[in-house]
Amino acid sequence: MSFLRNAEKLFNNVYLFTWDTFIALANLIAPNRKPGSVIPHGQPGAGRKWPEFVPPGKGDSRCCCPALNALANHGILPRDGRNIKFTEMTHAVKATFNLSSTFSIFVPTYAADMLHKNYKTDSFDLADLNVHNGIEHDGSLLREDARFDPKQDTPNLPLITELLASSTGKAPAGDLCFTHADLSRASGKRRGAARATNPDFTLNKSQKGFASGNCASLLLVFGGRVAELEPFLTEERLPEGFEPHILSRWGLSLLVFNLNIFKIERAIKEEAVPVAAMVQNETA
Repeated sequence: MSFLRNAEKLFNNVYLFTWDTFIALANLIAPNRKPGSVIPHGQPGAGRKWPEFVPPGKGDSRCCCPALNALANHGILPRDGRNIKFTEMTHAVKATFNLSSTFSIFVPTYAADMLHKNYKTDSFDLADLNVHNGIEHDGSLLREDARFDPKQDTPNLPLITELLASSTGKAPAGDLCFTHADLSRASGKRRGAARATNPDFTLNKSQKGFASGNCASLLLVFGGRVAELEPFLTEERLPEGFEPHILSRWGLSLLVFNLNIFKIERAIKEEAVPVAAMVQNETA
């Protein structure tokens, strides 16, 4: 049975990435969507008007992913974060963030496989995604390592404040924004600090990909804009008037996303933390 499952998974991935290549090529020749009309008519967020933001309450389920938490906080996914169909997640992330059909299928399919569930028929709670070294990983820019924060369901404000302060770029309107180099540098610093203070620290190639994928999302979906990222990362709220910065006609492809991941990850140089800093951190 495991052989058949692996064979099916391989076939699905080959099909998905072949389809994605055609989407990436189509985006090169198709006209972009116009700013102000990126979200399809009739979908939450159309006309840059989002459903009411309600912070999670007692008993609500949340995870390590600010994007999925934000969808629940706005009622685009169930507000309690429970019994979410994987196919429901596909529709929500596609419409909200202008992801390609392939991207919006791949992410929940990966999550379903990680949880040993069926993408087409099963459901999950957001907290189920907090499996250590699944989507969640050590050295996160937004969460403490699982050794220190096993739940992983709330933002770590000191880490986020430090991250937001590290941006050096300027948007066309003069607003502060992140660059690829900013996020590579911040990732190297954070990984070095996490490795120095966490005796259980792990970060393999796959987990590094997820980490840099999170960075790529900040750049591509939010344009790296600090003003938009602050409420998104600290409150897990879509800022008023937000619209994804992805204007591609068929949405953000996996190919383009992975090229940005490669650019960020390739430039990361993990910073070594001095012994004195390690001792100070451990005794704080």
